[in-house]
Amino acid sequence: MFAMKKPLSDEQRRHQRVKVALLGRYMLTSRREYPCQTLDMSPGGLALVAPVPAQAGERVIVYLDHIGRVEGVMVRPIANGFAMTVTATIRKRDKLAAQLTWLANRNILGLPEDRRHERVIPRNPRAVLQTEDGASHDCRIIDVSLSGAAIQIGLDLPIGTPVMLGRTSARVVRHLENGLAVEFSRPQNLEALAEQFG
Repeated sequence: MFAMKKPLSDEQRRHQRVKVALLGRYMLTSRREYPCQTLDMSPGGLALVAPVPAQAGERVIVYLDHIGRVEGVMVRPIANGFAMTVTATIRKRDKLAAQLTWLANRNILGLPEDRRHERVIPRNPRAVLQTEDGASHDCRIIDVSLSGAAIQIGLDLPIGTPVMLGRTSARVVRHLENGLAVEFSRPQNLEALAEQFG
């Protein structure tokens, strides 16, 4: 019979966790990458919503928006994901603490970098983007919100181009490194988004 390791209580943690929803990707020892989103984070650890769980003790590398590369070890499963440590030098931990403070304050103050609506990673990222000429292009949704989506696609469309993402009309508003950001013609509701991309 194995003794279950109890999760650390907040008092036992060396670093205070900040509730912050950052999008990113993580890589397991299999070298496969998956999308993820943080639930909370500190300079010493983080909790991730992740489609594929890591094994206890497995090394995980995470690339997060606004933060960059973080690595550590999976310590316990959580609902829809897992918690992991952050392996970093004191200097890197200090930098991480400053970044997390800025991100927490940005959320409170509503600084300009804030997006209008929270973005989520869809469970089914496959979608079809239809252009004005009626051509259909397979794409992958990186994240989606009530007002738009970021998509991975090998197509270069001018900003302002009208498109259909699934059954939703939209227009191209930004170019991404390997895709496009589109804004929906009108704000969607959660039910419609879940039905299309859930």
